[in-house]
Amino acid sequence: MSDTIAMSNLMDRIYRRQRHLYDSTRKYYLLGRDRLIERLSPPAGGRVLEIGCGTARNLVAAAGAYPHAEFYGVDISTEMLASARAKVAREGLSPRIRLARADATRFDPALLFGVPGFSRVFLSYSLSMIPDWKAALAQALAWVAPGGELHVVDFGGQEELPRWFRHGLRIWLAQFHVDPRDGLESEFAIFQRHAGALLTFERPYRGYAQYAVFRRA
Repeated sequence: MSDTIAMSNLMDRIYRRQRHLYDSTRKYYLLGRDRLIERLSPPAGGRVLEIGCGTARNLVAAAGAYPHAEFYGVDISTEMLASARAKVAREGLSPRIRLARADATRFDPALLFGVPGFSRVFLSYSLSMIPDWKAALAQALAWVAPGGELHVVDFGGQEELPRWFRHGLRIWLAQFHVDPRDGLESEFAIFQRHAGALLTFERPYRGYAQYAVFRRA
């Protein structure tokens, strides 16, 4: 629990001021978020959860794209959730988007929202900010209903980009406690042995990002 409090305090310090400019600045380098939303395609009446929902930018966009689905978001930062709740209210989406504060590595949607699981769960540029990212990924998959899907987009290995760019990008990202997860595909390979099938693993934008879709058995 102390780790959760420490992480929450860190995120609040980082985003206390940044949250007001977050959406206007991140659109230039958090690439692939809209592609993820386009591919979610939840079933009618399906429940969709974003882990690390931040300002709710993605949830608002997804709710507009899929009016037949219900949306949920969790984040560890009370500062980001303040922006998220304000955005959801401004868009008139409070009846369709429910938000809660939670640690991505340990939460129960039944306690938070009164629901048992989700037909779609997604993480958008949040795994790279979660120290125990493997635990967060396993937790995300645990709450995907059978036949449902887990979608992930985040920073990739930048393998097709110039070495100087990759080196500079990682130094810059480290200032914000962001660490690209180079072992993401390997972790999904482990999941395939017992939990389902990896439908997609892509490295768009010359490896700048990585995008995965995993279907739960």
